[in-house]
Amino acid sequence: MADVLHARQGDTLDQLLHRERALGPEALGAVLAANPGLAALGAILPTGTAVIVPPAAQAAPVERQLLDFWD
Repeated sequence: MADVLHARQGDTLDQLLHRERALGPEALGAVLAANPGLAALGAILPTGTAVIVPPAAQAAPVERQLLDFWD
């Protein structure tokens, strides 16, 4: 199920996605595809702009292997 987020004053798309859903740059393509015309609004989204976040963009976070210097 897709989520709908609303931009706050001064938000860029990547700031909104990171703050609300902890999504990184890998989600931008799916979000832009789900929101035709969103890129035409400019770098700073107008306050209150609704942004649909499709399930494809909400994939599980990538697990990163920790480096242990004492192994």
